Amino acid sequence: MTMSDPIADMLTRIRNANTAKHDTVDIPSSKMKLAIADILEKEGYIKGYEVIEDGNFKTIRVTLKYGADKNEKIISGLKRISKPGLRVYADAANLPQVFNGLGVAIISTNKGVVTDKEARAMNVGGEVLAFVW
Repeated sequence: MTMSDPIADMLTRIRNANTAKHDTVDIPSSKMKLAIADILEKEGYIKGYEVIEDGNFKTIRVTLKYGADKNEKIISGLKRISKPGLRVYADAANLPQVFNGLGVAIISTNKGVVTDKEARAMNVGGEVLAFVW
Protein backbone atom coordinates (compact mmCIF):
# COMPACT_ATOMS: atom_id res chain seq x y z
CA MET A 1 0.00 0.00 0.00
CA THR A 2 1.49 3.32 -1.01
CA MET A 3 0.61 6.49 0.82
CA SER A 4 0.32 9.78 -1.00
CA ASP A 5 1.34 11.81 2.07
CA PRO A 6 3.43 9.91 4.65
CA ILE A 7 4.11 13.02 6.77
CA ALA A 8 0.38 13.67 7.17
CA ASP A 9 0.00 10.00 8.13
CA MET A 10 2.67 10.43 10.83
CA LEU A 11 1.02 13.54 12.25
CA THR A 12 -2.41 11.87 12.20
CA ARG A 13 -1.09 8.79 14.04
CA ILE A 14 0.45 11.02 16.74
CA ARG A 15 -2.73 13.13 16.99
CA ASN A 16 -4.96 10.03 17.27
CA ALA A 17 -2.72 8.32 19.85
CA ASN A 18 -2.59 11.55 21.88
CA THR A 19 -6.40 11.85 21.81
CA ALA A 20 -6.78 8.19 22.82
CA LYS A 21 -4.20 8.74 25.64
CA HIS A 22 -1.82 6.02 24.43
CA ASP A 23 1.73 5.82 25.79
CA THR A 24 3.42 4.99 22.47
CA VAL A 25 2.62 5.01 18.77
CA ASP A 26 4.41 3.15 15.94
CA ILE A 27 5.10 4.90 12.62
CA PRO A 28 6.82 3.52 9.48
CA SER A 29 10.29 5.08 9.32
CA SER A 30 11.88 7.48 6.84
CA LYS A 31 14.62 10.11 7.09
CA MET A 32 12.08 12.96 6.99
CA LYS A 33 9.93 11.39 9.73
CA LEU A 34 13.02 10.85 11.90
CA ALA A 35 13.94 14.53 11.48
CA ILE A 36 10.39 15.58 12.47
CA ALA A 37 10.44 13.23 15.50
CA ASP A 38 13.80 14.72 16.51
CA ILE A 39 12.34 18.25 16.40
CA LEU A 40 9.29 17.16 18.42
CA GLU A 41 11.62 15.69 21.05
CA LYS A 42 13.93 18.73 21.17
CA GLU A 43 10.96 21.09 21.53
CA GLY A 44 9.51 18.97 24.37
CA TYR A 45 6.32 17.76 22.68
CA ILE A 46 7.20 14.03 23.03
CA LYS A 47 9.27 12.13 25.63
CA GLY A 48 11.37 10.40 23.01
CA TYR A 49 11.50 8.01 20.08
CA GLU A 50 13.41 4.91 19.10
CA VAL A 51 13.95 3.13 15.80
CA ILE A 52 12.89 -0.53 15.81
CA GLU A 53 14.03 -2.83 13.02
CA ASP A 54 11.46 -5.42 11.87
CA GLY A 55 13.43 -7.41 9.31
CA ASN A 56 13.61 -5.23 6.20
CA PHE A 57 11.39 -2.49 7.64
CA LYS A 58 12.17 0.12 10.26
CA THR A 59 9.57 1.57 12.61
CA ILE A 60 9.72 4.68 14.75
CA ARG A 61 8.20 4.13 18.21
CA VAL A 62 7.24 7.55 19.59
CA THR A 63 6.68 7.85 23.35
CA LEU A 64 4.06 10.52 23.98
CA LYS A 65 4.30 13.06 26.79
CA TYR A 66 1.50 14.14 29.10
CA GLY A 67 1.19 16.52 32.07
CA ALA A 68 0.44 15.50 35.67
CA ASP A 69 -2.15 13.02 34.44
CA LYS A 70 -3.14 11.84 30.96
CA ASN A 71 -5.94 14.43 30.75
CA GLU A 72 -3.28 17.16 30.55
CA LYS A 73 -1.98 16.96 26.97
CA ILE A 74 1.33 18.50 25.91
CA ILE A 75 0.43 18.42 22.19
CA SER A 76 -2.81 20.35 21.81
CA GLY A 77 -2.63 20.51 18.02
CA LEU A 78 -0.81 19.21 14.93
CA LYS A 79 -1.55 20.55 11.47
CA ARG A 80 -0.05 19.63 8.10
CA ILE A 81 0.49 22.81 6.05
CA SER A 82 2.26 21.86 2.82
CA LYS A 83 0.43 19.01 1.09
CA PRO A 84 1.33 17.04 -2.06
CA GLY A 85 -1.43 18.86 -3.97
CA LEU A 86 -0.49 22.32 -2.69
CA ARG A 87 3.06 22.97 -1.57
CA VAL A 88 3.57 25.96 0.73
CA TYR A 89 6.91 27.75 0.71
CA ALA A 90 8.14 30.72 2.74
CA ASP A 91 11.26 32.80 2.35
CA ALA A 92 13.39 33.84 5.32
CA ALA A 93 11.55 37.15 5.74
CA ASN A 94 8.06 35.61 5.75
CA LEU A 95 8.45 32.50 7.92
CA PRO A 96 5.21 31.78 9.83
CA GLN A 97 4.84 32.01 13.60
CA VAL A 98 2.51 29.62 15.41
CA PHE A 99 0.51 31.38 18.16
CA ASN A 100 3.06 34.23 18.34
CA GLY A 101 5.93 31.85 19.05
CA LEU A 102 4.14 29.58 21.55
CA GLY A 103 3.95 26.82 18.92
CA VAL A 104 6.48 25.54 16.41
CA ALA A 105 6.48 25.58 12.62
CA ILE A 106 8.51 22.73 11.08
CA ILE A 107 10.37 23.92 7.97
CA SER A 108 12.24 21.81 5.41
CA THR A 109 15.22 23.87 4.24
CA ASN A 110 18.33 23.16 2.21
CA LYS A 111 20.14 22.93 5.59
CA GLY A 112 17.79 20.16 6.80
CA VAL A 113 14.50 20.03 8.67
CA VAL A 114 14.44 22.78 11.31
CA THR A 115 12.04 24.83 13.40
CA ASP A 116 10.92 28.32 12.37
CA LYS A 117 13.18 29.86 15.04
CA GLU A 118 16.25 28.01 13.75
CA ALA A 119 15.40 28.94 10.14
CA ARG A 120 15.17 32.61 11.14
CA ALA A 121 18.55 32.37 12.89
CA MET A 122 20.11 30.79 9.77
CA ASN A 123 18.23 33.29 7.54
CA VAL A 124 16.88 30.56 5.23
CA GLY A 125 13.42 29.76 3.95
CA GLY A 126 11.89 26.55 2.69
CA GLU A 127 8.80 24.36 2.62
CA VAL A 128 6.48 24.78 5.60
CA LEU A 129 5.73 21.17 6.58
CA ALA A 130 3.61 21.43 9.74
CA PHE A 131 2.50 23.45 12.76
CA VAL A 132 2.66 22.01 16.29
CA TRP A 133 1.21 23.69 19.35
